[in-house]
Amino acid sequence: MNKKQKKMLARILIAAVMLAVLNVIPVVGPLRLALYLIDYLIIGYDILQKAGKGIWNRRVFDENFLMAVATVGAFALAIYSGSGDYNEAIAVMLFYQIGELFQSYAVGKSRKNISALMDIRPDYANVEENGRLVKVDPDEVGIGSVIVVQPGEKVPLDGVIIEGSSSLNTSALTGESLPRDAKAGDEIISGCINMSGVLKIRTTKEFGESTVSKILELVENSSSRKSKSEDFISKFARVYTPAVCYSALALAFLPPLVQMMTGAPADFSVWIYRALTFLVISCPCALVISIPLSFFAGIGGASREGILIKGSNYLETLSHAKYVVFDKTGTLTQGVFEVSGVHHNEIENAKILEYAALAECASSHPISKSLQKAYGREIDLSRVTDVEEIGGYGITARVDGKAIAIGNDKLMKKLGIPYYECHSVGTIAHMAIDGEYAGHIVISDIVKPHSKEAIAELKKSGVEKTVMLTGDAKRVAEQVAGSLGIDEVYSELLPADKVSKVEELLNVKHEKEKLAFVGDGINDAPVLTCADIGIAMGAMGSDAAIEAADVVLMDDDPLQIPKAIKISRKCIRIVYQNISFALIIKFACLALGAVGIANMWYAVFADVGVMILAILNAIRALRVHNL
Repeated sequence: MNKKQKKMLARILIAAVMLAVLNVIPVVGPLRLALYLIDYLIIGYDILQKAGKGIWNRRVFDENFLMAVATVGAFALAIYSGSGDYNEAIAVMLFYQIGELFQSYAVGKSRKNISALMDIRPDYANVEENGRLVKVDPDEVGIGSVIVVQPGEKVPLDGVIIEGSSSLNTSALTGESLPRDAKAGDEIISGCINMSGVLKIRTTKEFGESTVSKILELVENSSSRKSKSEDFISKFARVYTPAVCYSALALAFLPPLVQMMTGAPADFSVWIYRALTFLVISCPCALVISIPLSFFAGIGGASREGILIKGSNYLETLSHAKYVVFDKTGTLTQGVFEVSGVHHNEIENAKILEYAALAECASSHPISKSLQKAYGREIDLSRVTDVEEIGGYGITARVDGKAIAIGNDKLMKKLGIPYYECHSVGTIAHMAIDGEYAGHIVISDIVKPHSKEAIAELKKSGVEKTVMLTGDAKRVAEQVAGSLGIDEVYSELLPADKVSKVEELLNVKHEKEKLAFVGDGINDAPVLTCADIGIAMGAMGSDAAIEAADVVLMDDDPLQIPKAIKISRKCIRIVYQNISFALIIKFACLALGAVGIANMWYAVFADVGVMILAILNAIRALRVHNL
């Protein structure tokens, strides 16, 4: 408990003990009234202050006004009737404050998940000056500076390791418990914790643009984007509270006036008591508090698992996802291309790979990198001349004086060189040496270990259709989609074609069904923004992902996708449960209060009891680890 909560608990205990003592010790007359008033002010002075400020600021109708009018009215009735029973007024305020304390504690508990995420904010960066380390504010470190991160310290800025190796704890970012190894040459992002060796890092971003800053900004702003359910509750409370106040006023005076007109006793005290009970019952705390708390807990629980949801509106939309559309490379596959075979070659495999790697040495394309990796030696650029890249076809070059052409079948046709079709699945790089066909190299993308399981989990959770979009050849795309159990696949697409295809799917689905697009966030920004809900996965350090997507999965595991949907659905179930439960109990007790069956004690249950039960239910949204 914080200091404010402890103070409230002390007030509750003092007021409760004093109320018990006053019911045991026989005190009568003005002294009895004075002692009860002191007890009432101990427990309720802040509610009276808030109600007064609300009236002064012309924001009259809120829960503080309802509680103040009801309890002050109960005191006035006890004085008017001469009964001297002030217990109800104090008890109602006492139980209301217990409910408020409980609500404050519950919100604090859910905030701890956000606070834990906020702990990734680094306090300092180590900069080497005159042979010693100086701690400086991360904001003061420029791009290209060299910083030192010692074991146990947080990485303060994004950069590239230039010296040292270590294991990194990324659990605060990804929810992943296993450490990740890092060595010289690897990129490193801010927010993770260095566990072992000393690292020297050359920074590539300023602190304001670093991964940790982007994540903190995203989480801090998530509460500003309201869901339809929250908007409904806000609008409902604005209409509901004045309506019940006027209803209570009518209940207090219309029935006795009708009784007077018919010649019967007016019984003003009876009807005013019913009206005050009606006010206490009507307090909309359970709805106003528990619904935002449910969303807050859901977003907090998800962030602890490495799933960042930009707002409760996106959480609600995600819960209605019935279509899930995937980009292939980097999402369902690792985006790491490896040479898986060399076919129809007459010279040895090693020589084919050597010529291919040298010819491709000037290209940064993933295929070129995979060829250079398969070659496995340092590239001698002096052996390569006349490199020409032909867009959409391949590359021609001279290696050791030999004319090398490497590319797709269109390049072979363009050069008039007969070639062999390949029946293996993957990217096929045909090769010719001095105008003669020399064979082809098969390069395959690797499917992620959990991709198939993720698709199966999505279907179990009620997703009706899974779709894969890719720029790969039809045969490659169909093989991957078939092995994973994906319903539909569209291949050989350009980025603009992917947007068109998503728009087509949006037009054929039912309005209430939502379409989620999952991409790696680097080159999928147009499609991420086009879908009902955009999900960027494996997006640590990707500015494009954090900006374009509505949900950011910090880990590279496809199983995070069904988990995100399950979290959203659990949260929405809790929200609907709380709305239904609170409204049913409220309206039932309001009816009982209006006809005189429910007294102030029923009112206390209808208000504080329902609020506590709704808050307890809302806190369940934090428990998402085993979904």
